[in-house]
Amino acid sequence: MLRSFFVKCTLKQNNNHLHQLNPWRGMHSRNKKAMELIAKGWSALKEVDRVIDYAELQDKRLIPLLRTAKENFELALEADNSNTHARYWLSKLHLKYHVPGACRDIGAALLVEAADMGNPDAQYELGNRLRIENEYVQSDQQAFYYLENAVDQLHPGALYLLGAVYLTGDCVKKDIASALWCFHRASEKGHAGAAIAYGSLLLKGYQVPESVTKLSAKRSASARKSGKNAVQNPVEMAREQFEIAAKAGCDLGFRWLERLEEERRLLAVAG
Repeated sequence: MLRSFFVKCTLKQNNNHLHQLNPWRGMHSRNKKAMELIAKGWSALKEVDRVIDYAELQDKRLIPLLRTAKENFELALEADNSNTHARYWLSKLHLKYHVPGACRDIGAALLVEAADMGNPDAQYELGNRLRIENEYVQSDQQAFYYLENAVDQLHPGALYLLGAVYLTGDCVKKDIASALWCFHRASEKGHAGAAIAYGSLLLKGYQVPESVTKLSAKRSASARKSGKNAVQNPVEMAREQFEIAAKAGCDLGFRWLERLEEERRLLAVAG
């Protein structure tokens, strides 16, 4: 009898130790709660973005939605203080929107924190702001640092911006191959501007860099196995890029496609 009693006590103690040594359960529940709150705040903010073009900048009808977004992002940060998404979206509220209680200093601090914690959206946003708004001597170097970190996480906006930097030689040595790589990766993620830039460079006769061809080697191999020919013609490759831009709703993509179609008709008539 005593033996069974001691066995039960031992099992109970072991279970308690297991719960204490498993912090992931509590962390997961906090993260889940935070993401639910972020989703609510994001939904309210998207509604503001949907109607803000048809209203005054400080329209009182937007205040309830902005307050809802701000409260949910703040609650998400309270639920999980390590959540970078809550920090990033709360920083955007303080910096961009006329929400009651907005403070640009708080927004800037939250943005820097989110960027330093590894959030790619925050890194891209901060890199942009340092390039445009900051007149300090080292701002370009700091901007490039955050943009490169966002590029490491394949953020499409950062890839496009870094590609533009390499293309123009702004702050770095001009490197067309690196620019093409950045535009290619951003285009794969549906970035319309990168697709237009990549297609335009292909039409100008720039060669696809080896880094891109290696990246596409497996995809081309699978295409050949399925009976499809890998597209090597620069014009057709450019057309694919303009189609990506058109699918994203970019007018310039439609114009380029019309121009290519017109060129094809002229060649057919001439032939």
